[in-house]
Amino acid sequence: MNEAYEKIKNRLLEYKKKNYIVPTEKMIKTKEQIEGIKAAGVINTAILDMVEENIKAGMSTEDINKLVHNFTISHGAIPAPLNYEGFPKSVCVSVNDSVCHGIPSKKLILKNGDIVNVDVTTIYKGYYADASRMYIIGEAKENAKKLVKVTKECLELAVNAIVPWETRLGDLGDIILTHARKNGYSVVREIGGHGVGLEMHEDPYVSHVGKKGTGMLIVPGMVFTIEPMVNEGSRLIYQDSRNGWTIYTYDGKLSAQWEHTIVVTEDGCEIITH
Repeated sequence: MNEAYEKIKNRLLEYKKKNYIVPTEKMIKTKEQIEGIKAAGVINTAILDMVEENIKAGMSTEDINKLVHNFTISHGAIPAPLNYEGFPKSVCVSVNDSVCHGIPSKKLILKNGDIVNVDVTTIYKGYYADASRMYIIGEAKENAKKLVKVTKECLELAVNAIVPWETRLGDLGDIILTHARKNGYSVVREIGGHGVGLEMHEDPYVSHVGKKGTGMLIVPGMVFTIEPMVNEGSRLIYQDSRNGWTIYTYDGKLSAQWEHTIVVTEDGCEIITH
């Protein structure tokens, strides 16, 4: 029995009668499940810390893949991206105009001024945690640094806005879009955050473009990612037809992304992965 769901089931029914969209039982994690996801999150965060210590100009994105893979395995965990729906590597590394799902390559060498997103998902004892960070290689131009900074602010503003039983998923998208637009940027619409914990991708879908007062009600026990992808130019994107994975900005301008896994608590939320 899902005791966490049973505890709030009647309250959810009351909101449902008021025509709110409410989470299903599967979306409400038990105390045991949350502890397992948190343990995966500790390793996931340690991986991103390790990347921060090692990433530099002159290394290839495949070098990052090897670092992530070896660190993950040595800590008794599994890199979730490896062989996921055919993805060939243990981590996504997306550089400059690559929005997400960059496949590590020996041919792609990091250089001074690059902005790089490293997206790590870790499986530990059957539980999943997911996060990504931006890294600036050497000294980047001011426009690149500002994009990285504002994208992180979009994530932080959304996380800080979560009030259980009040905030809805549409509110998060509205906050992210408003802050990005205020700074002259656009937000990718086709890819969003997601539930996570027992699988790599679960419901609900978390759009980074939304309307205030709409979408699913956020309640204690939910675990999901918020991972805004903010573009310097147009929001339009395309998929690399050669590898079937990597997403790029249509206009070739920069893109940035930050991601946390969060668990909703009784009085707010807790960041599981940094």
